[in-house]
Amino acid sequence: MKSNLIKDTTMQERIQLIKQWGSDDGCDASGIDLMEFYNDYIDGKREIAEINASFTTSYLSDIPEDEDKGCGMGSMPRF
Repeated sequence: MKSNLIKDTTMQERIQLIKQWGSDDGCDASGIDLMEFYNDYIDGKREIAEINASFTTSYLSDIPEDEDKGCGMGSMPRF
């Protein structure tokens, strides 16, 4: 398998790799534009691993902060 590092690929090869991921992995349905997400990789600015490591996501909870959160494991009792 050929290396996917920027130094070992051309811009055209990087574009083809990202396009392949979108079609092979079904990412089109996820709502993520892989070409935009990996634009720094395509442009030769950051490696795939760097982009993946910087990706973070936030989760929202339907439970307000002041409500009981279940069995109480790991939480302080309220007095």
